[in-house]
Order: sequence, then structure tokens, then C-alpha cells
Amino acid sequence: MPMIHVNNVDIYYEDSAPDDKQKPVMVFAHGLLWNTRMYDKQVEYFKSGCRCIAFDFRGQGQSEITKSGYDMETLTEDTLALLDALKIDKCHFLGLSMGGFVAQRIALKRPELLLSLTLLETSADPEDPKNVPQYRKLMKAIRWLGMKRVSQKVMPIMFGTSFLNDKSRKADRRAWLTMLQGNRKGGVVKATTGVIERSGTYDQLGEISTPTLIIVGDEDTATPYAKAERMHFAITGSKLAVIKGAGHTATVEEPEQVNKVINTFLANCV
Repeated sequence: MPMIHVNNVDIYYEDSAPDDKQKPVMVFAHGLLWNTRMYDKQVEYFKSGCRCIAFDFRGQGQSEITKSGYDMETLTEDTLALLDALKIDKCHFLGLSMGGFVAQRIALKRPELLLSLTLLETSADPEDPKNVPQYRKLMKAIRWLGMKRVSQKVMPIMFGTSFLNDKSRKADRRAWLTMLQGNRKGGVVKATTGVIERSGTYDQLGEISTPTLIIVGDEDTATPYAKAERMHFAITGSKLAVIKGAGHTATVEEPEQVNKVINTFLANCV
């Protein structure tokens, strides 16, 4: 298991071609409650032509649970330190949901690092105040009952109705439910707090000049189409793609659609 110590935290990461300095680099940043596995289908698809690097944010997946450092700015510093340690000076950066919050900050803070920016199922706004009490209630339940007891309530937030109701994908759902239940309680509570207390980036989006692709599932209720469209209008020249039959985790729900859209976008970035 490759671990690297950066910014005072041990970060787990996977690198498809650590010794290949010729391939363009793709970096994948996951969403809240998940890990590198969110991007398995993308890594498999792109690794023949790209060096694919996926990592777990602190407190999630296999990365270290620290006492603090779960705000989006610190997670951004973690990510930048990881890229620096791996000697990545240019990359295509993809962030989903929470990973998208970090991706936007990298585009604003260190645009010279990015060949392109892909924002999946994410938002440039702070958490909707109407959602905060619900999330705090969820965190309290996780703290007292554990992830297993609340996981069934989280699944409809993470996945669309097509995936959840497809009888042929029962094994897939079970696998992702098991992964969700395997989250470490301390890390999850801290990571969720970082997400709900985040500041927005919307007012700065006009500064982004990196070629940008915005992806949203048409069944995404966590960050619906309106959030994606709002970013699209704010980032000059950005592309907007809607994934049919996908919720908040399109990379898992409809990987073929997602891969095709990303591949077309990257081909036009070169």
C-alpha cells in the first residue's frame, strides 16, 4: 500500500505508472465518504495512455485520521503537497463532489499545475443552510450508532434511482454499501464537518482560465443540474455534460458515459 507523508499527514495513493515520465498525468480526487475506488473504471479506461494517480483524503479511505485539518483549504494543501512530492508539474485534475471543492481551489491557487480541470457532481457554493441541520443530525447518528446503522439513508444521497432500482446491479449496490459501512467513524465525522462548513468559491470562478469540463448526473439530488449550470456560466469557455441515469456518483453508476465525455474533452485540450 503506497503511503506518502505530506503536510503532516500520511496519505494513501495509487499510481498506475510511477516510473513513466512521458505519459500525461491524470489526478483523481474522490467525494465525501468514499475513496480511490470511486475512479476504478476511469483509471482502467485511461491508464493505457495516461499516468493515473488517485488518492484518499485525510480521514477517509486508507489515509491517516488526524485531529484537525479537514477544511477545504488544508485538504487543498495536502493535495498540492502530494503533487509536489510525486514531482507532478502538470496534470489533468478531476474532482468529484468534495474532490471538486478542492479542485476548484487548486485551479484558483495554482493554475500553472493544471492542463485541464474536470468538476463532477460538485458546487461552487457553500453548503445550503437548509441542509446543514440534516447533515449535523447524520453526524450525530454516525458518532453514536456508527456508519452501518445510517448507511441505508446515505445511499439515496450518493446514487440515483436508476442505479438503486436496477435489479441487475444488486451485487454492485451491495459492494458499495459495504464500502460505505467500512468508513472509520472518527474520520467521517471530521470530513463531513469540513464539507458542511466550507466557504464558497463562486465569486472567484471568473478567474479560472484552465480548460474546464463540468459533469452532472441527471438524477443527482445532492448537487443538482442547477449547481452545475451555475458554475458553467461562471467559468469562461467551460463545457457542461449531463450523464443520463446517474446520481451523485456517476463514475460508478454510468462509467462508460463518463469516460466517453472525459475522453472527448481531453482530446480537445491537447
